Amino acid sequence: MTFGQRFWKNKTAVVCGLILLLIFVCAALAPVIATKDPTAMDNASRLAPTGSAHYALGTDQFGRDIWSRVVYGAKVSLTVGIASVAISTVCGAVLGLLAGYFGRWVDTVIMRVMDVLFAFPEILLALAIVAALGPGTSKTILAIGIVNIPVFTRTVRGAVLSVKNLEYVESARAIGATTGRIMFKEILPNIQAPLLVQASIAISGAILTESALSFLGLGVQPPNPSWGGMISESRRYMELAPGMIVWPCLAMTLTILAFNLFGDALRDLLDPRNRSR
Repeated sequence: MTFGQRFWKNKTAVVCGLILLLIFVCAALAPVIATKDPTAMDNASRLAPTGSAHYALGTDQFGRDIWSRVVYGAKVSLTVGIASVAISTVCGAVLGLLAGYFGRWVDTVIMRVMDVLFAFPEILLALAIVAALGPGTSKTILAIGIVNIPVFTRTVRGAVLSVKNLEYVESARAIGATTGRIMFKEILPNIQAPLLVQASIAISGAILTESALSFLGLGVQPPNPSWGGMISESRRYMELAPGMIVWPCLAMTLTILAFNLFGDALRDLLDPRNRSR
């Protein structure tokens, strides 16, 4: 049974994949589907409730359209999540390959550095990096990317250790293949499965971390829309305009849940033990 056939038989993968596709489309077409400028203020319509005539999801304390801000917030969160995980994946893959393939002192040095990074709580380390670099979207991407490197390094290292002495690797050594070719042409393509699964799950964690940093005022800076920033601003107005906190929370929860469940489904689909089912 092919991967595509198994994918369409997995209801979790299909449903979560469609939800993520819808979120990506909304983020990509934000300038088209957003009914208003997300930073435009309408003082006459401040704290408008959900279902208002001109504002489907209501407005915030400045009269800004919540629907437009949620849609643009999706664009920001996905950009930060994917870009930061891309940094983590590349750096973690290279370090994990080096540690797993060469072993000895190379493995010891790399993994002890990773252990030091693992010793810090993820959000605390991200806060420290952003505090040192300064707030902003690009700084947030870099901070989250650095925080996730140890996870990818450990994942790749474990996968390399399990395959580096298999027959196809020994054959490549026997015909005189260079170390770089063995690592990146023989080993890396054969350990893609755990790397892809880890990346899909890490995106949800990156979105959550970005929201936490924006909530604290260290991530995406106002007036640019961010789910975390929207939740932070809504704390004072929850009773007057509950939609201010409900809609960004719902969007963030749905996105994170979809990425997590899709990652779990992808892990099952890529498991060699399930390929014959």
